[in-house]
Amino acid sequence: MIKNYIKYFLPLSIVLFSTLTSCKRVFKEDDYVSYFGGEILNPQEKYILFLKDDEVIDTIYLDKNNRFMHKFDSLAPGLYTFKHNPEYQYVYFDKNDSLMVRVNTFDFDNSVVFCGRGDEKNNFLMELYLKNEADKDKMYDNFDKDVKSFIKNIDSSFAIRKSFYLKRKAEIGWDENFDVVAKACLDFHHITKKEIYPYAHQFRTGENIRTKLPSNYYEHRKDVDFENALLTNYSPFIKYVSVMLNNVALQKDHLDLNENSLENNIEKLNITDTLIKNQKVKNVVLNNVAMMYLLEDQNMYNNQKFIERYLQLTTDKENKKEITEIYNSVQNLKVGNRLPKIELVDTVYKPLDINTVINKPTVLFFWTSHAESHFAASHRKVMELQAKYPDYEFIAINVNDNVANWKNALKKYNFEGVKELHAVDFETIRKQWVITKIHRIIILNADGTIKNGFANLFDVNFEQNLK
Repeated sequence: MIKNYIKYFLPLSIVLFSTLTSCKRVFKEDDYVSYFGGEILNPQEKYILFLKDDEVIDTIYLDKNNRFMHKFDSLAPGLYTFKHNPEYQYVYFDKNDSLMVRVNTFDFDNSVVFCGRGDEKNNFLMELYLKNEADKDKMYDNFDKDVKSFIKNIDSSFAIRKSFYLKRKAEIGWDENFDVVAKACLDFHHITKKEIYPYAHQFRTGENIRTKLPSNYYEHRKDVDFENALLTNYSPFIKYVSVMLNNVALQKDHLDLNENSLENNIEKLNITDTLIKNQKVKNVVLNNVAMMYLLEDQNMYNNQKFIERYLQLTTDKENKKEITEIYNSVQNLKVGNRLPKIELVDTVYKPLDINTVINKPTVLFFWTSHAESHFAASHRKVMELQAKYPDYEFIAINVNDNVANWKNALKKYNFEGVKELHAVDFETIRKQWVITKIHRIIILNADGTIKNGFANLFDVNFEQNLK
């Protein structure tokens, strides 16, 4: 598979790159030079960001052919992130690795391919990630199963991926540091499902099966190193800790099953404070809990109580600033307010202000060409709703696309009868309207004031908002 993509890297100079990546080249002990290059097909921006622990190390610009090459004079071995908004993926560098990556933004994750010195480890991580993603598609039906069937199913699935992990580990022969990341990718996907199952099963079926779980069901928690700073910003770790906190909080007798309630989320903050001693790791987990809560519970009194506790526990100034900004933006979107002004254009690129064009009850929904299935599903859902609720206007707002991609997507599907607008600056609408989840819906009254700023088009009770 890798060989099929090598030809796309020819303009970067095969001679130069083969010299840089030669396995026979001898590097001095204090030489930490590394290279990162590649090609972005259908780029959304003219650069990529290279990050470590969620902090930008370098901004790497694309050339006229959408290719890039960057030399790091000293790059410490470890896990990094490369980001081409709105997508990102991980890349692992050993000492003196020189890697190239090819990505198509129209199918970002499935198209990521590495070549060069260090490529085998990174292609393994991508393959395992994609296997985990495919497994997620089957996950929700498994939550309906009884305990014995559920455990049998996930253990069987885990055994297949573990066999793949062991095979590639023997073939590639990576070191212990990389194995920490590889094992995290393998194990956290599995034990995350175990943490989700008890409350997901109860939510979906109404049955509380906690007393039916085997006595060793949570044995895996003993093996999780919550203090490991190497995994601080690695999404499988963060995902696991998030669902584990949900599970532990929901086990409290006085708390309800709503994982987004104020009580449950303050309990998550308190558990995090007790469980994790490494302040760097603790700050990341606290930030994740805060981010998820503020985007789900728009009770202003609750938000204030939550923020007070969050600010008592975190020591990260940047996180405090980010969460406070989100909190303030959420406050601005409360019922009865008008939407902050955002630069929008229609299909002939005519600027407009959303607050001047509303003259009937209106539903605003959002989409991006990067989530094509959601784009199609949301438009089909809206067309059904238009027929049922003719007194409402439905307006689609495209975010995080350039104009060309926006127009091409509209031509491809041609959903007639839906008013289409485009947000000129994604960062502004993301911050001012808190568009961090593509399924967000904003419902406006006929006078343009907010009726519900945080609805979900695919919520089973969504239509109650329109009655």
